[in-house]
Amino acid sequence: MPSPPALLAAAAALFACWAPLRAAASSWWSLALNPVQRPEMFIIGAQPVCSQLPGLSAGQRKLCQLYQEHMAYIGEGARTGIRECQHQFRQRRWNCSTVDDASVFGRVMQIGSRETAFTYAVSAAGVVNAISRACREGELSTCGCSRAARPKDLPRDWLWGGCGDNVDYGYRFAKEFVDAREREKNFAKGSEEQGRVLMNLQNNEAGRRAVYKTADVACKCHGVSGSCSLKTCWLQLAEFRKVGDQLKEKYDSAAAMRITRRGKLELVNSRFKQPTPEDLVYVDPSPDYCLRDQSTGSLGTQGRLCNKTSEGLDGCALMCCGRGYDQFKSVQTERCHCKFHWCCFVRCKKCTQVVDQFVCK
Repeated sequence: MPSPPALLAAAAALFACWAPLRAAASSWWSLALNPVQRPEMFIIGAQPVCSQLPGLSAGQRKLCQLYQEHMAYIGEGARTGIRECQHQFRQRRWNCSTVDDASVFGRVMQIGSRETAFTYAVSAAGVVNAISRACREGELSTCGCSRAARPKDLPRDWLWGGCGDNVDYGYRFAKEFVDAREREKNFAKGSEEQGRVLMNLQNNEAGRRAVYKTADVACKCHGVSGSCSLKTCWLQLAEFRKVGDQLKEKYDSAAAMRITRRGKLELVNSRFKQPTPEDLVYVDPSPDYCLRDQSTGSLGTQGRLCNKTSEGLDGCALMCCGRGYDQFKSVQTERCHCKFHWCCFVRCKKCTQVVDQFVCK
């Protein structure tokens, strides 16, 4: 029978082998997957909601206790960010897939890649978007309509009023909540861990600024018979798709960075332009995402649909990583031959067609 020291050594070796496969850390993104009850729904004497929410850091849990009514909208913002991420990457090898645990995206987020940079940015943007709208709709007791100053280029005879989206409050609250997890970490100056924290903070800020920068003036006409003799204007958030498109452009031009001994991020290639607070940065190269890999969290592309005729990232050659693809036929049903009938409805027929589809081997 092996001696106790031998057993301990074997156990240590086994742990070392499995260490890279440990579960990914939980995140506040899990609020997107677990709907948060609004405070008025709580039962008197029930366990406080903040202690039940998975994925919150100590600082975020304190903010939850102070702003419980905000939590449902943080979850809404996270969902908005995840949906936009999945739209923007729908035709790429990594398609922003979620996993069924509190980490939401799995171990892939532990790599400081471009994809991780985009995910942090778009989810932070989602929180700004949701909180700003909730303020305007009167859902939060600590904020109301926007108090943004009248734009200097607004015509003098147009009124500045209405109830605008409170982007200032949304930005400030999202910064406080989303960045709390990073700011309470205390890693050695110049360490890889500190570099990752700085990367996350930079990308969170880029996401928030994308919402702030795309917000614009909206106006409504007043006057007899729609003459538009008078206009009332206010600040309004852009459609979130516009925010996602802007962040996707930032993803494509993201800067590769490294941590210095002084605890600052610097460009890997000094010939490139220094990133601004609106740019995305990353510290690790991306996996190729071709094969399922537990150590990186890659789900691979086996079984993914691809476009046989495309030479782009959605084409079978690139999507399937040279493994080839299978072809099958599927029956698709869609509305067709639609006609408008007075008054007032549209009647359509259903058309079916057999189409060829291709999936990666």
